[in-house]
Amino acid sequence: MGITIKPSDLQYKYPRDIARRDLPKFAGKPDPTPFNRDDLYEVLPMFTAVMDALGTDDGRVLHLIEDILNRDLPRFISTREEVFDCLVETARERLG
Repeated sequence: MGITIKPSDLQYKYPRDIARRDLPKFAGKPDPTPFNRDDLYEVLPMFTAVMDALGTDDGRVLHLIEDILNRDLPRFISTREEVFDCLVETARERLG
């Protein structure tokens, strides 16, 4: 789908880990790298990948995904691929 998500599209504010900004980010599975859910530079590519997987560019779905990440996603789900799978599956369940 190729959508672009900007920080202004998000309902939550995320800190920016500037020191790690240029490191590779989530680009698809497999990716066993730990996911930093408190870094804007990590969440933007993750949300983009999830929205692409869901086939939507609806802002309400983006906010649903944010709510799942910030309110519901257990901390033991820690790798990028685990976070991606959980966000996609949970969003699909909630969207019906």
